[in-house]
Amino acid sequence: MVSLKDILLTKEKVIPHVKGDIKHVIKSDSKGFFGFGETYFSSIKKNEIKGWKKHNKMTLNIVVPYGKIKFVIFNDKVTNLNKIDEFFEIILSPDNYYRLTIPPGLFVGFQGIENKESILMNFSNIRHS
Repeated sequence: MVSLKDILLTKEKVIPHVKGDIKHVIKSDSKGFFGFGETYFSSIKKNEIKGWKKHNKMTLNIVVPYGKIKFVIFNDKVTNLNKIDEFFEIILSPDNYYRLTIPPGLFVGFQGIENKESILMNFSNIRHS
């Protein structure tokens, strides 16, 4: 059974360069790499919210290279007739540059909290259907 303990938060390498920084996302030997399905960018405007979304098979690997986004992950699993409501929250941005790995079976929502449009990139293990 999946839990919030299965979420990975990986500090990714940023290589400063005078002409523009290089930001790593994921490598084939990284924790959280479970194959390649697709990669996409999603933008969100300030104070807008996208969610709740629950993937039953897809593992998400998310970075925020531009702007600032607050993520909330929710576990709605029921075990031993006791409902376990768990939340995980984190703000990702270029200044807090981590890769957030979300296993299948958890709900995720996110909100733009920067004055400008923010962008996330998701590297998933399977194609979105």
